[in-house]
Amino acid sequence: MSERLPSTYAVLEQHGVDRRTFFKYCTSLAAIMGLEASMVPKVMAAMETKPRIPVIWLHGLECTCCSESFIRSSHPIAQDIVLNMISLDYDDTLQAAAGEQVEEIRKKIMKDYKGQYLLAVEGNAPTRDGGVYCMVAGQSFLDILKETAADAKAIVAWGACASYGCVQNARPNPTGAEPVHKIITNKPIINVPGCPPISEVMTGVLAYILTFDQLPELDRTGRPKMFYGQRIHDKCYRRAFFDAGQFVETWDDEGARKGWCLYKMGCRGPMTYNSCPTVKWNAGTSFPIGSGHPCIGCSEPNFWDHGPFYERMADSVPLPGIEATPDQVGKTLAVLTGAGVTAHLASYWARRAGKRVAGKPVDPENTTGEVK
Repeated sequence: MSERLPSTYAVLEQHGVDRRTFFKYCTSLAAIMGLEASMVPKVMAAMETKPRIPVIWLHGLECTCCSESFIRSSHPIAQDIVLNMISLDYDDTLQAAAGEQVEEIRKKIMKDYKGQYLLAVEGNAPTRDGGVYCMVAGQSFLDILKETAADAKAIVAWGACASYGCVQNARPNPTGAEPVHKIITNKPIINVPGCPPISEVMTGVLAYILTFDQLPELDRTGRPKMFYGQRIHDKCYRRAFFDAGQFVETWDDEGARKGWCLYKMGCRGPMTYNSCPTVKWNAGTSFPIGSGHPCIGCSEPNFWDHGPFYERMADSVPLPGIEATPDQVGKTLAVLTGAGVTAHLASYWARRAGKRVAGKPVDPENTTGEVK
């Protein structure tokens, strides 16, 4: 019989958190998940009654940027997540224990919380040559991933590496690195891509799973729609310059100084789905485009193989009028307007000169040609 973990609120009370602060905590969680204010009571009920989620967090081929992002979450802070919302008993980056003791902890969680624990995976697994290119405690990460996933309730693939493969999976992929969903095919998997993902997106996903005891609605690539449902392009504050045909042509040109659109500098905002323009990074301070750098599309599959980051992807985003400048747009509109006026006048005089009824000229105000 598995041990029941205490609820989030029970742990918060032990840390001296009052009811008012708890309410603010739940309200911020609901806001992160994009829920309406009416859903705050449901979030509170989940925090008060449901046991914390036991989590095993594995690391394969990766750079640890996902963990670095996670521990910098500000709403709510990572301390609240790690200590209160989830029971993070195994994470070989954050835990104090090491060696055989750590592996015993992992296997104990798998046994005590069979079918209940959440498996979080950061990085991917090399599959070539028996997986020897990533070994942990003398065992291949490929085998560890399969072993740990067997009795997991669900899997969260953190970052582009675990979700899609990222740089390790890029051509020519010498180690045969594969994302989680290519290796584990019999478990529900939620992909939380990005290089790294936004910290508040990571905590929001965990909050949703705890609150509703299910995975959020996913898109066709397995991403939660509440965070990956809109293109960066559609929420970008530089969109007005894109529509006006005002683009940065070279680094540090006048357009760059004025904050014009970075599409011609390789920005992949028109094809990238993420929350960067709305949630932003570093406690809502900024995001790459806001700092003058084009989006590299890190939350999209195979973004490393899409070509050089600073070259425009003209063939991938066929949008009308993309090369137009404001002057060209104005000239085109003037020509079209003139052509329309000319056509209208020609039609008018043709009707006046050519249509006569019983020898009487057509009334110029009668544009229908009817007999009066």
